[in-house]
Amino acid sequence: MALVVRPDYHAIPTIEKNGLNWISTTESDRQGQKPLRIGILNIMPLGEQYEMNILNPLGLSLVDIEPVWIKLESHSYKTWPEGHVERLYATYSEAVQEKKLDGLIVTGAPVEHLDFEEVNYWDEISDLIGDAKENSHSTLGLCWAGFALAKLSGVEKITFETKLFGVYELDNLTFNHPIMGALDDKFVCPQSRFAGFEDQAVVEAVTRGDVNALAYGRESGYTILETPDHKQLMHIGHPEYNKGRLAYEARRDQGNPKIPNIENFDFDKPLNRWRMHRNTFFQRWINFVTQESKS
Repeated sequence: MALVVRPDYHAIPTIEKNGLNWISTTESDRQGQKPLRIGILNIMPLGEQYEMNILNPLGLSLVDIEPVWIKLESHSYKTWPEGHVERLYATYSEAVQEKKLDGLIVTGAPVEHLDFEEVNYWDEISDLIGDAKENSHSTLGLCWAGFALAKLSGVEKITFETKLFGVYELDNLTFNHPIMGALDDKFVCPQSRFAGFEDQAVVEAVTRGDVNALAYGRESGYTILETPDHKQLMHIGHPEYNKGRLAYEARRDQGNPKIPNIENFDFDKPLNRWRMHRNTFFQRWINFVTQESKS
């Protein structure tokens, strides 16, 4: 189907170049369509460039998707083009003022080395996640946001001395599942983080019934978790990354003593070996949100 975007959205040429369909919000309203409203709380560095990493898999959906870009009031968007956030992004309260969100995606942020209470927007984001749990069908947290959802479910992160950086294989731990049931037994996914979970902490949380463990990797540890009601999905990798984003990070971080050379990825000749995981993962999540919106 189509992405429902403003006619002046800056990335329309890229949407078309990537073979995705789009329709303007005005035309969608005129036709009386009711697209899924997916909030995207984007707190990534260089966030304007990052937007297509989310839109690419959403644009393959079998239903119309209206991305609703959300900003934090307590965060400074220092690496973004001047005026971009003000032109395109709404606060969470503005985004849900007239219509609720069907689903919410919260991106990563380069703050996983900090305690949550040290992150200046922690109170705002935890309140927002709590509201979405009550009023949206599902929240998907990526990388740091996955850690945030896990903390709110009782699973604490641990920090690493050096970054886990590369493309690693993961084992699918469950097959009778609305999302993981469509994924391969083994799949690869980029990881770019200074944090993770202790295996025992996840095992204990599963035993308590706080979370379900969905994917595990030898190098990556437990990487995909969820709450038992499927309302919150935590992926602490970067399935959404395109190869250009990962190559940019690899080049940027060369020579940093705390960041090893990227593993299983050649940034001079980048290959995307996780595209099927990305597309299937996001499509099954959208399908889950769609089904929940009909119930």
